[in-house]
Amino acid sequence: MNALTAPGTSQEVALAIADVTAAAKDVIEGAFPPLWVKGEVSNFTAHRNGHWYFSLRDKTAQLSCVVWSRDVRRIPAPPDEGMQVVARGQLSVFAARGQMQFMISAMEAEGEGLWRKAFEQTRALLEKEGLLDPARKRPLPRFPKRIAVITSPDGAALHDIISVISRRNPGVEIVVIAAAVQGETAPESLVAAIEKVGRWRGADIVIIGRGGGSREDLWAFNDERVARAIAACPIPTISAVGHEVDFSIADLVADVRAATPSAAAEAAVPVLSDLVAGVRALAQDIRAALTQRLTDGRRELRQLARDLTVRSQRSTERRRARIQELAARLDALSPLATLARGYAVARDLNGAALPAASAFSPGMRFDLQLRDGIVRSTAEEIR
Repeated sequence: MNALTAPGTSQEVALAIADVTAAAKDVIEGAFPPLWVKGEVSNFTAHRNGHWYFSLRDKTAQLSCVVWSRDVRRIPAPPDEGMQVVARGQLSVFAARGQMQFMISAMEAEGEGLWRKAFEQTRALLEKEGLLDPARKRPLPRFPKRIAVITSPDGAALHDIISVISRRNPGVEIVVIAAAVQGETAPESLVAAIEKVGRWRGADIVIIGRGGGSREDLWAFNDERVARAIAACPIPTISAVGHEVDFSIADLVADVRAATPSAAAEAAVPVLSDLVAGVRALAQDIRAALTQRLTDGRRELRQLARDLTVRSQRSTERRRARIQELAARLDALSPLATLARGYAVARDLNGAALPAASAFSPGMRFDLQLRDGIVRSTAEEIR
């Protein structure tokens, strides 16, 4: 093929625009492997289809950028206008506009800009919904029988937890629910493990966490989905992520935050020997209390017996006095008492009383009842 017939060298062999942009795309992508660039974010737009569009610029130039929706999840948060960032991506050509663009797959802000922004956005959202309220946090069971541990089965965190629990109380059962604790699949894996434990409901406490690592390694525990799964777990949770200086959204949502996995095991399981000593001390206190109560009861019974005796004597004396008073009144009212004072009662031979002179007639026989006997009498004269 000579120069006169080469594509694009004459009107007869003019190239289609699509061919030109496709060739430019091949040339640019072939000339530039994936690389890191830095600049200031401007004109950021989050499209409804999930893509991000913006420009990176410095003092003399700017570069059109795009983050496809499939790559958005790899970036902690959308960048702010004017934020200085470094981004990794591939130079290419957007054929529809014939425009060179930088397709970004990873991005970080200077310092902790994007990471801090993502953390604060998630924290604010969960706080607004009340999931960080201390009032909703549940106390841990004092004497757990089974602990569920959600972590990597190959990590040092699991070894530390098992070691501490076995030392403190060998009778506590440990059930491991394996989950990815870093990388893109970690949030989904952690959520699935938490939901599995919740459906099972066979554990008394759930420990979720991992050992130390970089900010990127620990980021799965700042994921909103993981936080919501922890908040929804029906079993009390302990978050143990990283080292003491590390702090995650999972720590804020969990019922208890432990500085390390070992600290989580200590918080979950009391020392068996301490429990035994406590039970023995309690038994001694109970025995002492029972002995004292028995002594007090005996003393109270003796005092009650004395009080009853005194009350009985007083009651008897009051009744005796009352009886004597009534007897005196009855004696004063008795006809016998009247007879004793020298009076007599006249009765006819049938025993009927003769209370008046009109009841007598001359020669009438009657009985005269005296104090100490009866005298048969005859009425001679009636006056």
